Amino acid sequence: MPARLMVVRRSLLFLFLLPWAVLSPVPSGGQSAPATQPALTPTQAQALVERAIATELRTAEDANHPMRYRLRKQSPRLTSTKEIVETRDGDVARLVSIFDRPLSQADEQMEQARLDALLSDPSRQRRRKQSEEGDMRIVLKLLRMLPQAFLYQYAGTGAGPAGKVEKFAFQPNPNFSPPDFEAQALTAMSGEIWIDAAEERVMRLEGHLQQDTDYGWGILGKLDKGGWIVIEQASVGQGQWRIARFQMKMNLRVLFKTRSFDTVEEMTGYAPAPAGIDYRQAIQMLRGGTGSAGQPSR
Repeated sequence: MPARLMVVRRSLLFLFLLPWAVLSPVPSGGQSAPATQPALTPTQAQALVERAIATELRTAEDANHPMRYRLRKQSPRLTSTKEIVETRDGDVARLVSIFDRPLSQADEQMEQARLDALLSDPSRQRRRKQSEEGDMRIVLKLLRMLPQAFLYQYAGTGAGPAGKVEKFAFQPNPNFSPPDFEAQALTAMSGEIWIDAAEERVMRLEGHLQQDTDYGWGILGKLDKGGWIVIEQASVGQGQWRIARFQMKMNLRVLFKTRSFDTVEEMTGYAPAPAGIDYRQAIQMLRGGTGSAGQPSR
């Protein structure tokens, strides 16, 4: 895929798959606020959303609490599970199953050869880190736009694991002018956002494209109306919060071709990784060369 189309795809993902420090998802059966409960005014609703997003911005770049976890990704073509370790050199992954079955001997040999190549050529990991850092810049840019890009309307109260949760409906702000093509989706997206009132943190976000959206005056492509994204996130202990589930269904039309993004990602088994761990130590950890406490061998 051309580099600019990769940026379009990533901007869609990062618009919603933000590394927010967030709480666990509100159950779908959560109760709405009683009719007698006073609603937040539009000004109060906007202010609470802005405070929550400001909190997420402060924590988005926290690299001092690396985690190890499992990522199960399901699409119409493939279901795969990977073990991932966050490191100071960027994330490192090891494929552990395909279609929920352990790797065959041949696939395991290929995966070990890939890790060997990564160890022998540090430039590969450097390129990955550079890509992650570029992605993070897009994330932060879009995150900073959210208070201005949408209008938020109070939609009731739910019960979350930590107490009261405020629910808001959002729609595009007609006065918002996207500064670049990466922000175009903001002008066509509406949905719901859940915020923990006490912690002032985003808990759940669901967005739907209400109209076709052009990228680059139609030259780069068009997102079809009806696409949607849902994110749920959970506490992983020690004051850290991570994404627990991400689901996306979108069509991107480029010239005469259509690329479909239809995926469900589930992140489980979060556990702290040693602070300051590098990518070589992470590979050793993924291969089982660590003790039960997760300390890498020297």
